Amino acid sequence: MDFLTPAEGLWALFASAFISATIMPGGSEVLLVALVHAYPEEGVRALAVASLGNTLGAMTSYGIGRLFPNKVQGRAVAWCRKYGAWALFFSWVPVVGDALAVAGGWLRIGWVKSLLILAAGKTARYAVILAGYYQLF
Repeated sequence: MDFLTPAEGLWALFASAFISATIMPGGSEVLLVALVHAYPEEGVRALAVASLGNTLGAMTSYGIGRLFPNKVQGRAVAWCRKYGAWALFFSWVPVVGDALAVAGGWLRIGWVKSLLILAAGKTARYAVILAGYYQLF
């Protein structure tokens, strides 16, 4: 990561985290750890940037879900119906997480509530990753 300044690294992390929260694959976790390894003083800022990018990406998926017709079905919709907005906390889970954000939008779960729960789940995941990194190094 020495080829990027801290600011460039944070922008790259934001972009990666945003993309990772959509149906596109991304490696935001790896980039987060690489950035903090190269610039240990950027830990809190990196956590905030990754969480913000990932949350905004999930809200983009949520917005797309609002555009789907009423014929959408699937496991994510069933989970959101069963557990309500709290299912969105698990939008960080690989594969099914993106669908949960879309389902939240499709079911018209309130956007403020969705935003707060998505942000909590995304931030918790990145915080656990950073805590694990700091324990190892």
